[in-house]
Amino acid sequence: MGKIRLYADNACDLDTDFLEQLQVKMFYMPVTIKDETYRDRLSISPPEFYRLIAEPGVVPTTAQITPVDFQEEFERVITESDDEIIYIAFSSALSGTYQSACVARDMIDPQRITVIDSRSASVGYGLTVIRAAHDIAAGKSKAEVIAGIDDNIARIQHIFIVGNFDMLKRGGRISAASAALGNLLNIKLIAHFVEGKIHPLEKSHGIKKAKKRMLEIMEERGYQLSEQLIGINHSNDPEGALEIKGLIQERFGCREFVISEIGAAIGSHVGAGTYSVFFLTPPLR
Repeated sequence: MGKIRLYADNACDLDTDFLEQLQVKMFYMPVTIKDETYRDRLSISPPEFYRLIAEPGVVPTTAQITPVDFQEEFERVITESDDEIIYIAFSSALSGTYQSACVARDMIDPQRITVIDSRSASVGYGLTVIRAAHDIAAGKSKAEVIAGIDDNIARIQHIFIVGNFDMLKRGGRISAASAALGNLLNIKLIAHFVEGKIHPLEKSHGIKKAKKRMLEIMEERGYQLSEQLIGINHSNDPEGALEIKGLIQERFGCREFVISEIGAAIGSHVGAGTYSVFFLTPPLR
């Protein structure tokens, strides 16, 4: 029996070098900006992405990874080795990528290829990938690795501060009038994930109050936060992410963090000035 090969896609918003250290292989979603198509985090970096979309009238579009992309890689592994494959996918509620991978799996070898819907995005998804990579490195069985993945998926929390209402307007999530009013009054929308989708949670006046409320939600929902690996990300504001890290350290005594910048796949929908924190709720009984 071969080893377990772990795959993810760039919607996990983890840096490429970090994923290579974890021995996680990546699939890349295409992002189109001004009629040119890029592979998020492969041919366009997050800073380059935010520079391009800052131009007036520029609206990025994303597309799912195709079954052919998965088929080529899965067939290569299955043909060349006796290894097992686990692919953890971006939330199926936000992209057809998970379904594409399932099509490829069923065409090749459903016994050796496991495709899992993370029901997550960005570093919330990334924390599940990290746990799986550590479990594989520790020599756990495929069943044990999958059990850990399922546990993370069931418990992971995504708390977002949406930076600009214009991106929500473009995506059809709010009206143009609501977007204009929200920006004018400096209202910050706090959102969370429900069944793999972004849902509004509440609103705050100004970023300072929004960050304070974000930590209150962490305290309400989190479990032994000081012992957890906490995820933080940002879009085009690394200093703001470090500020949030400091607030979390001071309040909860957390020591381990993963901090990254939101890439084009997620940034196409939330825009610049967005911040997120990711953590786990209590274990399921």
